[in-house]
Amino acid sequence: MADKDNSAKALRELPKNELELKLKNLKQELFNLRFQLAINQLDNPMRITKVKRDIARVSTVMRELADQEA
Repeated sequence: MADKDNSAKALRELPKNELELKLKNLKQELFNLRFQLAINQLDNPMRITKVKRDIARVSTVMRELADQEA
């Protein structure tokens, strides 16, 4: 995933269902990266950190939307 696609500003413009889908995909990617790490096939260990930050970014935007609705 490109960093531009996951900036908080860009994420705030997405509808809720797309955010949920993006979060699901990021969690799946994190699972796959951790699996690769466990079997020593991970090429770029920093990718795990980037995906974790993207998950946090999406979760934060979703939380902001939930707070606005309440």
